[in-house]
Amino acid sequence: MRNQRRNSILLHIAAVVVSILILLPFAWMVEASFAPQRDLVSRPMRWIPSEIDLSRYVEIFQGGEGSVGSTFRAAMLNSTIVAVSVVALAMIVGVLGAYAFARLKFPFRKATLLTFLATYMLPQIALLIPLYFILNSLGLLNTLVGLILVDSSLVIPFTLWILSNYFVTIPDELEEAARIDGTSRVGALFRIILPSAKPGIFAAMMFAFLLAWDEFMYALIFTSSDAAKTLPVAISEFAGRYTTDFGLVAAGGILAAIPPIVIAVIFQRYVVSGMSAGAVKG
Repeated sequence: MRNQRRNSILLHIAAVVVSILILLPFAWMVEASFAPQRDLVSRPMRWIPSEIDLSRYVEIFQGGEGSVGSTFRAAMLNSTIVAVSVVALAMIVGVLGAYAFARLKFPFRKATLLTFLATYMLPQIALLIPLYFILNSLGLLNTLVGLILVDSSLVIPFTLWILSNYFVTIPDELEEAARIDGTSRVGALFRIILPSAKPGIFAAMMFAFLLAWDEFMYALIFTSSDAAKTLPVAISEFAGRYTTDFGLVAAGGILAAIPPIVIAVIFQRYVVSGMSAGAVKG
């Protein structure tokens, strides 16, 4: 009993330490977004701001045409369109493809799935030039459609891997019973498999959204105007040539982090169970 209590105390202490280390940079970013610029560049550093400065948020939300705020708002809309579209495409292709890999028997099934997974493991820089020439030939440079297609090529292999492993964990007997009752294979997929695979589907949707929302390299290279820039690119451009408003960068980072945090809080229980089943079993 004494050992169990000691282990429990040590576990909680470790959890608190890890939580502080994870949350401390975010807490500092929140403080920096409200601190005056002189406090951020002063030496020694001021850990408590001398006053609350809301000018960055005012600039972001109310800035006129051609301002930093206008660029940020356009980028927020572009990121939302790209991320939602990528999630929709990834789920359509991922669900149907993962079901085929999990339930159907065809030649080179495992080799094909590993090939898809291998493309996800390739470094982005290795695909940069081929993708640039492809988008240029199709006239999709500096367009949201081009970014959606590129990001989908990164996200779909990931969703295939997660969902196919999760579908394998669902007993075949459930689908067989539905088919004996006269349900088609497609009907069994939508009536039996998908309701049983909600944790895995929500986990795949969550991580697909994060991958598309946070993607930076391709968005930086393939876009050049506010019509297609996404949030990571817009925030990176807050840095000037000779000086950088660190508080403005922090404010942009906080606003960009809100949608993923909200989604993670809403679907956290599905994400944990879905990732544990999809990544370990299969």
